[in-house]
Amino acid sequence: MPSSIGYFVLAILIAVGLFFGLWWILVSGGDEAPWLPAGLAASVVLLVALSAREVVMRRAWTRYLLENGISQNRPSRSRPSSRSQKKGFSASLHSAALRAIQKQSSVADHPGSTPEMHLDVAQLCHDYLASTDEAIRSGSHGSEKGIALRAGQERVRALHRHHLLSWARGQSQLLTHEAQQRARTFDKIETATRALDCLDSALRIYPDEADLSESRVAIEEFIASVKVAHWVELAERSAFKGHYRRAIDRYRDALFYLNQDIVKQDVRLAGTEKIGREIEKLKTRLRPGNGAQQRNPDDSGPNHDQ
Repeated sequence: MPSSIGYFVLAILIAVGLFFGLWWILVSGGDEAPWLPAGLAASVVLLVALSAREVVMRRAWTRYLLENGISQNRPSRSRPSSRSQKKGFSASLHSAALRAIQKQSSVADHPGSTPEMHLDVAQLCHDYLASTDEAIRSGSHGSEKGIALRAGQERVRALHRHHLLSWARGQSQLLTHEAQQRARTFDKIETATRALDCLDSALRIYPDEADLSESRVAIEEFIASVKVAHWVELAERSAFKGHYRRAIDRYRDALFYLNQDIVKQDVRLAGTEKIGREIEKLKTRLRPGNGAQQRNPDDSGPNHDQ
C-alpha cells in the first residue's frame, strides 16, 4: 500500500509552492489582494489531490481484496488450526470485497456518473465472481460459508448485468452523438463503429437484451446513411463538373449501401427512387444531340472528386 503520509506531505508541498508562486507573480503585477486567488488555487489543488487519492485507493483496495481472496485457495501443509484461520480470513476478504462493490455500485448509480464508472464496477464484479468460483471449487469453505458465497454471487451477478448494460447504453450513446458531430465521413464511421463494439461486447454476455439490439440496428442504419450521403455528395460534385459517367458510378455506389437489409424499407424505396431519377437525368445528358458534352474526368487530375 502506498504511503499516505508521503502522499499528503507531497500534496501539501505542491499546494504551498503554488500559493507562494502565484502570490509572488500577483504581487509583481501590482495586485492589491494577491493572497486571495493564490489561496484559492492552492486549495483547489489540494482538494483535487485528496479526492483523486480517495477514488484510486478505493478501487485498488477492492482489487487487493479480490486478489487475496484468490490467493487464499493455494494448497497448504499447515496445521488444521492455521487452515481454519485462512478459511475465515478468505471469507472475510470476500465479504469486504462484496461491501466495496456495493458501495461503488451506489456511487456509479448516482446522477451524473460516467459510463466508465459502470464499467469499473462491472469489472470488479467479474473479478469477484472469478474469485468466489475458485474458492467454491477448491472446497476450502464449510457448507454455511459456501451458502453465503453463493448468495453473494447472486447479488454480484445482478450488479454485473446492471452495470455492464448501463455502460454499454451510455457509452454507445456518447459515441453515437460524437459521430454525428464529426465532419469527415471516415471519422463518423470510425466513431460509430466504436459504439457498435461497445454494444457487441455486452450482447456477447447478455444476448437477450432487446434494447441493445435495437440500438445496434439504429447505429448500423446511421453508418449506412453516412455512406450513402458520402457517395451522393461525390456524385453531385462529378455532375457539377460535367463528369456524368463518373457521377452515375457514384450514384450506383450509393445505391449499393442504400439497398442493404439494415436500411428501413420506406427509406430505401424513397432513396432509390430519388437516385434513380438523378441517374436518368445524367443518362439523358450523355445521349448524342442533347447539347451536353461529357468532360474527361482525367483532365482535372486523379481522384479530384474525392
